[in-house]
Amino acid sequence: MTGRPTTWAANGVVATPHYLASQAGLRILQEGGNAVDAAIAANAVLNVVYPHQCHTGGDLFALVWHPGERRMFGLNSSGPAPAGMSLDYLHAAGHDEIPERGGLTVTVPGTVGGWAALQDRFGSRSLDRVLSSAVAYARDGAPVASNFAEACVRLRDIVEGHPGTRAVFGGTKRTGDIMRQPALAKTLERIGIEGSRAFYEGDVAADMVATLQDAGSAITLEDLAAFEPEWVEPISTSYRGYDIVEMPPNTQGPTVLLMANIVEGWPVAEFGHTTGQGIHAWVEAKLKAFAHRDQYVADPRMADPKVEQFLDKDVAARMRAEIDLERTGPDGSDFQDGDTIYLCVVDRDGMAVSLIQSVYNNFGSGVLAPGAGVLFHNRGRGFSVDPSHINCLQPGKRPYHTLIPAMLLRDGQPEWVFGTMGADAQAQVQLQMLLGMVDFGLEPQQVIETPRWVSGADADRTRWVRVEPRVGEATIADLRARGHGVVVGNAWDSAMGHAHCIRIDRERGAYGGASDPRADGIAAGW
Repeated sequence: MTGRPTTWAANGVVATPHYLASQAGLRILQEGGNAVDAAIAANAVLNVVYPHQCHTGGDLFALVWHPGERRMFGLNSSGPAPAGMSLDYLHAAGHDEIPERGGLTVTVPGTVGGWAALQDRFGSRSLDRVLSSAVAYARDGAPVASNFAEACVRLRDIVEGHPGTRAVFGGTKRTGDIMRQPALAKTLERIGIEGSRAFYEGDVAADMVATLQDAGSAITLEDLAAFEPEWVEPISTSYRGYDIVEMPPNTQGPTVLLMANIVEGWPVAEFGHTTGQGIHAWVEAKLKAFAHRDQYVADPRMADPKVEQFLDKDVAARMRAEIDLERTGPDGSDFQDGDTIYLCVVDRDGMAVSLIQSVYNNFGSGVLAPGAGVLFHNRGRGFSVDPSHINCLQPGKRPYHTLIPAMLLRDGQPEWVFGTMGADAQAQVQLQMLLGMVDFGLEPQQVIETPRWVSGADADRTRWVRVEPRVGEATIADLRARGHGVVVGNAWDSAMGHAHCIRIDRERGAYGGASDPRADGIAAGW
């Protein structure tokens, strides 16, 4: 343990990967704002102080529990491929595959539309008030955090590769240096006053489109103006008396539910949370679920992702029966490494928000519109270029998304609000958090600080399991004896995600928040 306490509070908690964002959300709660107001405020500040992992040019998903209506709402604010973006367009640009960076990887950004949709439906404060902290930090400057400074060094070629990113993020960035983003400040200020149309139409939109077209994108002003977020019905499955709630496709939310259904049939507490036997079982469940995910998950408006198969306990039982609990099996898949922010908020009335937002890989596409100050994601990398694949690139289609906010309900009400960043690591870390919350009865900060693992494979399908050394030498040796290629990471490894959670203790009338020491955040309560 790091020595961090769980943040117990009676009036509300905000947990994010950066302390300034958590404080911004807390200020909104203390002023009388609700959880949605606070979540948007915190997210907007993260766009300023954690721009390598999220920005206004990214996408957003959220789960909102409304205590008055006793109902869960899901918001999908991920944008589609431009109307002119197709396999033919990609090939004409000289590419057989979707590149890792650049304008061709940019789908319509959904974040700002998501903020507006959340605020319009649930907010209790004006958008300009909610965005005021982000505007001030962008205009006046905020100290550089350690994770951001490290990313600038590690990805210097990406930062220096486009004039827009170079102007804002280039040069030496040391922890504690003050970084200003005046163009972004003006854009955020306009959004606060005029709403999301100030982003998707007018001067800001024109600058974004011109920048992206110069970088090879097919995006147009019409693509931006046509974007609308979608309110969707969350999906869920039962787990030992609880209900796990996830987002439906185009996210990998069903994958977590399938993993939980597989694991539910084992004596989890007997296996052990971070033993060789336990991690082996969880990895094998992950391999089954991910193979199913890669075959079926896509935009449900243009494909059938067969969600019912992920929720079917009989399907999970068949997969579980195929797993050898002594030796690893042959299944494998590539590992997508992404960078994202996850945050959660609960207010004094019990409204709960689980929100995730991203530019996908660190610094996303590497393209930044200088006049608007907007950095764009590279979420188009989530498409396949195989014409027969369910997730193949098509005009107007939303890409497969790794982003998955979550909640855990008991007796029809949220007891845990949780999630993490980390692309393919997200579903795996959520499973580990679920086991900590339910099977091992851990406190919130213990759930976050338990040593983690992630499973993946290289491009040649060479499989590996990456573990934090805190799992212990006996566990590492046991995994190797079962046939796993074990990679030992750092003691507090960002590759394992930046997770956060809030427990709602209704019996005692208290909220327990936890923030991940693998990031730069806190759980702030009052």
